[in-house]
Amino acid sequence: MEACIMDGKTMKCGAVSGVSTVVNAISLARLVMDKTPHIYLAFDGAEAFAREQGLETVEMSHFITPENIERLKQAQEADRVQLDYTQPIPKEVPKEAAVADGDSQIGTVGCVAVDSEGSLATATSTGGIVNKMVGRIGDTPIIGAGTYANHLCAISATGRGEAIIRGTIARDVAAVMEFKGLSLKEAAAYVIDQVPRGNAGLIAVSSTGEVTMPFNTTGMFRACATEDGYSEIAIWDSPTK
Repeated sequence: MEACIMDGKTMKCGAVSGVSTVVNAISLARLVMDKTPHIYLAFDGAEAFAREQGLETVEMSHFITPENIERLKQAQEADRVQLDYTQPIPKEVPKEAAVADGDSQIGTVGCVAVDSEGSLATATSTGGIVNKMVGRIGDTPIIGAGTYANHLCAISATGRGEAIIRGTIARDVAAVMEFKGLSLKEAAAYVIDQVPRGNAGLIAVSSTGEVTMPFNTTGMFRACATEDGYSEIAIWDSPTK
């Protein structure tokens, strides 16, 4: 598992990768941010720090389910790297076509928030992708790629990590707002449009409370709520995405 958290007001952040026994990886990322001089811990070092801090841990078998074993088997048989919780793509489908088709990308859980003073924060957690190489690290724990917050906006991304890392999409949304003077919605739409179709989506909130949740995949599980009672829950494309 991988996770990342960032405080837009202080620019403090914490991230972890290669976590296999910690129940809540995001809690470990928060401790890295609050309790260490570092930003990023991974694999054995992250696990050791979790135990030192008394975080809840379980045997690795806790996270292994029959459904996940079957999904791994299908991905291996198809010789594919699959996004979690998406339908396996048959081996006979060309790889470039498989990417272009897009999928409902829900293997990542992200959250962005703004308070009454305009302070922003973001957090992202993921199990990565199915049938990935040992040691592979995705976009989630990389500041500026899958997770980013500053004084303008907070961003959490989901999708194919390699495409998100190449596009540095979380930081780019903030940069486009700052240097081109675009609104959050305009900036996020512009950045997602630069990523090849079927590869990415994000949730974002600005310091003024503007919310946008664009994606270029078939769908993206998403929701938002405001203090005045407005809420939105959606999966597929919509005019308000």
